[in-house]
Amino acid sequence: MRRLPKYLVLLVFFTLQLAPFIIHAENSALDVHAQGTQADEICDNGRDDDGDGLVDLNDPDCACAIIQPKSLIPNPSFEAMNCCPQSQSQLNCADTWIQASEPTTDYLHTCGWMGWQNLPPPLPFPDGEAVVGFRNGRFNQMADPQWKEYAGACLLGPLKANTAYKFKFWVGFTDAVNSPATNIVFYGATDCASLPFGKGNTAHGCPLNGPGWVELGRVPISGNKEWLLKEINVTPKQNIHAMAIGPDCDVSATAINPYYFFDNLVLDEQRNFDYVISAKGYPCTDQFFLDIPVIEGYAYQWYQDGVALVGETKPTLRVKTGEGKYQVRISDEEGCKVTQAYNHLYPRSTNFVAAKICPGTAYNFNQQKLSSAGEYIDTVKTIHNCDSIVRLSLSIEDDLLDTVQARILEGEQFKVGTRLFGSPGEFLSTLKSAIGCDSTVLLHLDFYRIFFPSGFSPNDDGKNDRFGFYGGSELKRIVAFHVFDRWGGMVWSVKDVPPGDSSAFWDGTMRTQAAPEGLYTYVVTLLLEDGREHVRYGGVTLVR
Repeated sequence: MRRLPKYLVLLVFFTLQLAPFIIHAENSALDVHAQGTQADEICDNGRDDDGDGLVDLNDPDCACAIIQPKSLIPNPSFEAMNCCPQSQSQLNCADTWIQASEPTTDYLHTCGWMGWQNLPPPLPFPDGEAVVGFRNGRFNQMADPQWKEYAGACLLGPLKANTAYKFKFWVGFTDAVNSPATNIVFYGATDCASLPFGKGNTAHGCPLNGPGWVELGRVPISGNKEWLLKEINVTPKQNIHAMAIGPDCDVSATAINPYYFFDNLVLDEQRNFDYVISAKGYPCTDQFFLDIPVIEGYAYQWYQDGVALVGETKPTLRVKTGEGKYQVRISDEEGCKVTQAYNHLYPRSTNFVAAKICPGTAYNFNQQKLSSAGEYIDTVKTIHNCDSIVRLSLSIEDDLLDTVQARILEGEQFKVGTRLFGSPGEFLSTLKSAIGCDSTVLLHLDFYRIFFPSGFSPNDDGKNDRFGFYGGSELKRIVAFHVFDRWGGMVWSVKDVPPGDSSAFWDGTMRTQAAPEGLYTYVVTLLLEDGREHVRYGGVTLVR
């Protein structure tokens, strides 16, 4: 065996000695490399960059403040409280609110007092568990038309002069009688020291009856057992630090105590209300657009369900990705904000159709030909490409064979469809039903057994001395009976008499004198057992 050269032996020795250190160093290098490649979430590329299963706005790393109004009125829904109201006149239980007027408003909370028994608030409350109730005058007991109740607050920040603001609030009505139509007024003062006003004077009336107050805006209200969302647009001419809300200054006279409720009073700059996504076009087509107001200096990025729509960076988005919750992130050097979500859903309608067809025919239902009775559902497209669900209840008209029993006076005709029948017998006719199906009618036709004499001899011999009509139970009443001479003059008449009554017969006289012999005509209207009035024209010969 040949020996290895000495230098190779030394190389192997040192390699074996250093191997653990080399391996440890390589592993450490791999760890450092792995840590260095841990990605941060990029918020506008539609990918999960940091591997936490959350993409773009859905990842807390991409959190931005939501653009929405934030009320300058503290405790705007009266939810924060320091005590639970036990009776009326306890606005002091609601944190930060001030009883602005000497006549006291009422604090209602589900934890305790829930209002006057005869003036219940509409439920549920719009926002949370508390509201405020107030009167616009007192008129039944201890009448005082100036008993106007107002709630007030010192604003979290001033309304700046010449800046546009919006005031949105809910107003409630107990019923149309006790909450008649009126005006709600938003009042402002330049100094919080103006609250409260009219101290010690229950007849002070509205804030404008004292110093320091101005009317910022008003809105008419009317309702019945409901809550309505109202708004007032305000651009103050001076900085406003305090507010009061309640009825207008008008003094009215009524028999009741007008009463109303407030909840969720949101006051903020107009732009914070207006900066919302708006839509135009037809939602189910490719001509549907979402818009956001333009603010100079901001970058825009659109999102659907929190995931960025890559490349959609303009204020207007043409929607091409279907239903979902759409938002816009706006950003500048100071940071980012996102709009409240616009929930884009395709309008869907459901229509119920009941139809009947003739045997052996088919119903055309969205390009399907249906010939069996049953319940069917299909989806069709509206003119604007939206889905419309049609529920069809289809039935088949039975083969119709109708039997008709009828009687007529001799000389009359009975009509079936377009055919006329004037003699007794059985007759078959085929008609069309309301939907065009064949319908067979079997007619059994007969004459009424009513005798119409052709002559009489009023000579008091006890035989055929009177002229009239004879019938059995089928003749119900003589409605009208008129006799005329040959020149058309009426010689005798009777109305509305029972058959067989003596007054229903002509005795051959005219104006108490014996009528001359000859031919007379008559018109008689008879009520028969079919419930119809039948008219008969005829002639009778008078012989002495």
